[in-house]
Amino acid sequence: MNTYGGFYKAFDWIYRIAFLNVLWLLFSVVGLIIFGFFPATVAMFSIVRRSILKENVPIFHTFWTVYKREFIKSNLLGLILSIIAYIFYVDLIFLKSTSGLIQLLYAPMLVMSFIYILMLLYVFPVYVQYDIKVLQVIKNSFLIMVLYPFFTIIMIIVGLITTYFMFQIPSSLIFFSGSLMAFIIMGCANLAFRKNEQKLEQNVEK
Repeated sequence: MNTYGGFYKAFDWIYRIAFLNVLWLLFSVVGLIIFGFFPATVAMFSIVRRSILKENVPIFHTFWTVYKREFIKSNLLGLILSIIAYIFYVDLIFLKSTSGLIQLLYAPMLVMSFIYILMLLYVFPVYVQYDIKVLQVIKNSFLIMVLYPFFTIIMIIVGLITTYFMFQIPSSLIFFSGSLMAFIIMGCANLAFRKNEQKLEQNVEK
């Protein structure tokens, strides 16, 4: 009976993350990718967060509800992040093509771009964890990334290993590419959130 229950839970979990990934892909396309990616990703991370917290919610209804509710706000966040990324890209191209002293800025700009990419890992977890404004999402994502590098490193290592194995089985990308990565990122971010909350509570007690 215990073995059967274990298999049932395992298959149920696989089904849920596969269904979630299909919804993520579908609603990204429904929003013409540009307008659909961010609300679809927010909806996916919202469900993943609740799953990590042991909240058993209906996947489609919850996904659709969050997708509609966060459509404008998440796309505003996406617009800001895209503009910042474009600025980094243009600056890197420009600095790489120049010569003289100004080219010395290329390495620092490359480092800043890498830090920005690391910060992006926390954007969606922070978005669904806290009810805050768009600019605060970016600010808090950066702070969490800086304060808890250990969880960022674990996130990257596990994510790269998972990505490698998924590319060995290309068909798995359709069912697990987004949702499985969301579980990894949200799981590590959740540990960082808990650590941060414990630290804040200790500071308050002092």
